[in-house]
Amino acid sequence: MSSIISSSPSILPGDYTVLGANWDGEGTNFALFSAYASRVELCLFDEASGAEVERITLPEYTNEIWHGYLPDVGPGTLYGYRVHGPFEPSQGHRFNPNKLLLDPYARELVGDVQWSPAHFGYNADAEEKDLSFNEQDSASVTPKARVVDPRAYDWSGDSKPNLDWAKTIFYETHVKGFTQLHPAVPQELRGTFEGLAQREVIDYIKSTGVTSVELLPIHAFPDDDFLLQKGLRNYWGYNTLGFFAPASRYYGPNGMNGLRNTVRAFHDAGLEVIMDVVYNHTAEGNEMGPTLSWKGIDNFSYYRTMPGDARYYINDTGTGNTVNTSHPRVMQMITDSLRYWSEDMHIDGFRFDLGTILGREPEGFDQRGGFFDAVGQDPVLAKVKLVGEPWDIGPGGYQVGGFPPGWAEWNDKYRDTVRDYWKNTDHTSGDFAARFTGSGDVYDKRGRRPWAGVNFLTAHDGFTLHDVVSYSEKHNDANGEDNNDGHNDNRSFNYGAEGETDDENIVATRERQKRNFLATLFLSHGTPMLLAGDEFSRTQGGNNNGYAQDSEISWINWDFNDNAKALTEFVRKLVAIRNAQPLIHRDNWRDMMSVTWYNPGGGEQQAAHWLDAGATTLGIRLSRDDLKGQDGIWWELVVLFNPHDGEVDFVVPARADDESWTVEIDTASPEHSERSVKGGEAIKMAPRSLLLMR
Repeated sequence: MSSIISSSPSILPGDYTVLGANWDGEGTNFALFSAYASRVELCLFDEASGAEVERITLPEYTNEIWHGYLPDVGPGTLYGYRVHGPFEPSQGHRFNPNKLLLDPYARELVGDVQWSPAHFGYNADAEEKDLSFNEQDSASVTPKARVVDPRAYDWSGDSKPNLDWAKTIFYETHVKGFTQLHPAVPQELRGTFEGLAQREVIDYIKSTGVTSVELLPIHAFPDDDFLLQKGLRNYWGYNTLGFFAPASRYYGPNGMNGLRNTVRAFHDAGLEVIMDVVYNHTAEGNEMGPTLSWKGIDNFSYYRTMPGDARYYINDTGTGNTVNTSHPRVMQMITDSLRYWSEDMHIDGFRFDLGTILGREPEGFDQRGGFFDAVGQDPVLAKVKLVGEPWDIGPGGYQVGGFPPGWAEWNDKYRDTVRDYWKNTDHTSGDFAARFTGSGDVYDKRGRRPWAGVNFLTAHDGFTLHDVVSYSEKHNDANGEDNNDGHNDNRSFNYGAEGETDDENIVATRERQKRNFLATLFLSHGTPMLLAGDEFSRTQGGNNNGYAQDSEISWINWDFNDNAKALTEFVRKLVAIRNAQPLIHRDNWRDMMSVTWYNPGGGEQQAAHWLDAGATTLGIRLSRDDLKGQDGIWWELVVLFNPHDGEVDFVVPARADDESWTVEIDTASPEHSERSVKGGEAIKMAPRSLLLMR
């Protein structure tokens, strides 16, 4: 074992143009961006003992990149950095060579953060903590980066599905939550990438008709110390520690290749894999947070700091720090990361957490900001699916409809309006009509298509669909925050009993409401997103903030009752109809579609009808003459909605050919839906029900 040294005659100048640790078959090039450092030391570690065995000063500094090349150093080598420079918090500089730092470009991390006072750049007992200088060494309690062989996996034969946006259906899930209790997943593979790749798992997902599996964060992330002290863990993973490294907690026997095998298995089934990514903040928190990577490498460049007092961070994310996407090297890190996951890991698209951050410039959100421009012209990234969560907590942070062409967006207007509508809330019919027809008021701009709006009823953050109709209040006591965490504005209703009940009437109402919600989702224009488990009534017991619940609260229970099985079949039917009918998966605002709204009397909706507070029972007629005569394709359909708790007689619109309509879906009687209804005649709609007729 070598002794630690400060320089090495064997290190060569290397290449500054490719960041990270890159093995070329003979040696490894190390390159690290830091604009304000005075010296960078590369530290090599022995994996068996964890000891730091060599410390080598990178010999070259070119265009703000520190770099060097080590012959005979290859895959498997563990490394980290110590970066020297000014410790001037008021100027935004927090260099401290006593802290071992992770390479922002590390392809794999080894070990977990073992929280210690050594991780912090300041002394905990100092009067002004973050202005003090902590000399404790953090190497023994910090993960290490590993040099990897980029050619170690053969992707030959893999083909990305490249599915049309108009036919895309997202299915949001969690690697561990989906597999931990799955009876077809071997015990040793539960909670892993390889568990997700089991044939029975993929066959089930495929059978629902969804097209694109959206995974909650799989970038490396730590378990926050305050959670561990309460016996909890960071379950969701929105606290990134490495933008290129997979979360090793999801590794099975094949490690990183298990993730690659999973992506290949999904592609073989014709399914896309979408990553939920967090480029808006990191795991280092605010000025009182730990020094793990970026903070010690170049704090002032990587993070947005307060003008005039760079000691403090701008906190547009609510997590303590905000990544500075205005800096060209930071923007490069993000785009390099996206290209890596797309090209080297064959990921099909990305959903961007708090995506408004990516468009922030010093003066605020800018649809023509540098990041959006860079992605829009990138030959790789412009071709993958890009979905923004179009809000953050900063000034002007709510940007639904504000993202540039080429992007889709989570549409929370859809979620809130549809929940309110099916509660029969007054004055919701007009907004509901806009959401059902694709939110053209929001997205029909600059050539954007109907698919730009991602419609969702539920997501990882909030109630599941079962809980939306079972709880009027959140029940987050298990999170250890006295039920103060999580949303209070859930727009949910329990229909007579809080939580689970044996009352048959309440259960029947809840089941019908679930069908109403799901039918609305899959018949709406736009891109639907289904939360995994909503198709069979998964519950979290009223917990609407399961971020720390790596437990049966969040894990999917695969023990179905009869109602759950029936709901799953109902969803399959809805998805099959959507996939088959262009009238529903609309691709273009400029098509020949005719859209007409009706009131229960059979007349077309007039302006005064939309203003009537309680007039929420509606009907819509969609038609396209250019679809006539195509085998199996509907050229005309009607959907009737009754959110009232009483029956409503609805006069069905007459057909030009004087033929009858065929009822395809009746949420009040899903097993006996199909029947004929004469145009111009009244049909009795059951309380809280939806009818689809063709």
